[in-house]
Amino acid sequence: MTLIDSRAIIDPSARLADGVEVGPWSIIGPDVEIGEGTVIGPHVIVKGPTRIGKYNRIFQFSSVGEDTPDMKYKGEPTRLVMGDHNIIREGVTIHRGTVQDRSETTIGSHNLIMAYAHVGHDSVVGDHCIIVNNAGLAGHVHVGDWAIISGYVLIHQHCHVGPHSFCGMGSGVVKDVPAFVTVLGNPAEARSMNFEGMRRRGFTPEVITALRRAYKVVYRQNLTTEEALVHLEEDAARFPEVALFRDSIRDSTRGITR
Repeated sequence: MTLIDSRAIIDPSARLADGVEVGPWSIIGPDVEIGEGTVIGPHVIVKGPTRIGKYNRIFQFSSVGEDTPDMKYKGEPTRLVMGDHNIIREGVTIHRGTVQDRSETTIGSHNLIMAYAHVGHDSVVGDHCIIVNNAGLAGHVHVGDWAIISGYVLIHQHCHVGPHSFCGMGSGVVKDVPAFVTVLGNPAEARSMNFEGMRRRGFTPEVITALRRAYKVVYRQNLTTEEALVHLEEDAARFPEVALFRDSIRDSTRGITR
């Protein structure tokens, strides 16, 4: 049974699964689908086309699935798709996509997006990410699994932030952040690797040592990117984590944060 406050406004075409809760003065628009057990707090706006999965919690004053202000957008039917078990805190804004890119903004599962953060059009956020207060993702940003984006971080459009990476407080990210790398500053610079995050997630000492070695190859030996990638091949063949680090550098289209 859904639990909808009498003061909420639910469009007749919206599809709410069993166990969905909607708080007072929230508005659920047409072409919105909300999965089982999701809780929509008071004063939330959800605009479609939007698909929200199971057991999410969206706090007050958030705006989810609104049209993008991108000037290319002319009202085309684009989407927001959100997975399961996400926590969207107060005042978060998440915009739908544009037809010029993916036509879809995608949020994975088990993410924490904290107060007043923004996820721009056509962005992709993986699983188990933390986006801290007032961080902003411009359009077309990709964030890998387990990444942490600290408070007041600004990420330029089309940047890729690799899995298990860490963006320090107030950073301005204008190039791609490789997997596992910690960046800080404006413009952001690579400072180290997210070793504490690795330890918390159970990475073995052997893997951490291999990643430390790989970081030094890329950032401490005065090699070109192409030369560094060649030097990473042996460890990449032994450790999938080093292969992930290598691939996030090799596949960069904007250049990596140095």
